Amino acid sequence: MAYETILAETKRGVLTLTLNRPEKLNAYTAQMGADLEDAFIRADEDDAIRVVVVTGAGRGFCAGADVSAGSGAFDTAGSGGKVFGAGARASDARRSGAGFIGAIFNCRKPSIAAINGPAVGVGITLTLPMDIRIASSSAKMGFVFARRGLVPEAGSAWFLPRIVGFSQAMRWCLSGKVFDAQEALRGGLVTDVVEPDQLLPRAEEIAREIAEETAPVSIALTRQLLWRFAGDEHPWDLLKVDAPLNIELGAAADVKEGVAAFLEKRKPKFPGKVSADMPPHYPWWKE
Repeated sequence: MAYETILAETKRGVLTLTLNRPEKLNAYTAQMGADLEDAFIRADEDDAIRVVVVTGAGRGFCAGADVSAGSGAFDTAGSGGKVFGAGARASDARRSGAGFIGAIFNCRKPSIAAINGPAVGVGITLTLPMDIRIASSSAKMGFVFARRGLVPEAGSAWFLPRIVGFSQAMRWCLSGKVFDAQEALRGGLVTDVVEPDQLLPRAEEIAREIAEETAPVSIALTRQLLWRFAGDEHPWDLLKVDAPLNIELGAAADVKEGVAAFLEKRKPKFPGKVSADMPPHYPWWKE
């Protein structure tokens, strides 16, 4: 599939999406959001794709919203429509209405952000619905909204505290400062910091481990369990969900294959597909 603002390449079950406006440090536009939304929906529907990796072309990951229109860049009644208006694909009937954030969050395939350079504003918040974030040692990040007269967008006031904790989220959002990859690592925003030439190999290593060692249905369910219950005050509602799920999964072919592969000391070949084999209890939530 060809896109205007991103590149898409699939290799051995890993879809790599590259934000592709390098002359603008991959600054975000409405079209980029629409392209990401479409790519994640397609990944969700394609059983051949196990993991999605997102990175940036050139020396930037995503330098925030495209402000080339000047002070009116965020005014959607004017030139800001190119940044936050509806992209060309957004009216497609397959869309959820929550844009690329909803597409990433609801995707049944795990996603990895490989942050190769500056990632500020929407450039960092677009990674928050992803499951794993790793960074180049040269990367810079920042939740700069208060320094632009804005508030954290893209659902980041919900995502960020769940990832890094309330105090750290408040510290970064209230200061609006730009910080380096080591501070992101200490704060829990990223799990790995590597040299620039090792960033994509590390992302691919993580993706391969998931793709080659785990069951697609289990992964789809696990990421939703973690995201949807992490903020609960108690585990009781979760217990009402995870027990029935494991009862259903326990009788399925994936568990038989997983146990057999363990006993036979070989890599598993899980037969389950997210397109056809999600258990009856999924989805357990009401939108």
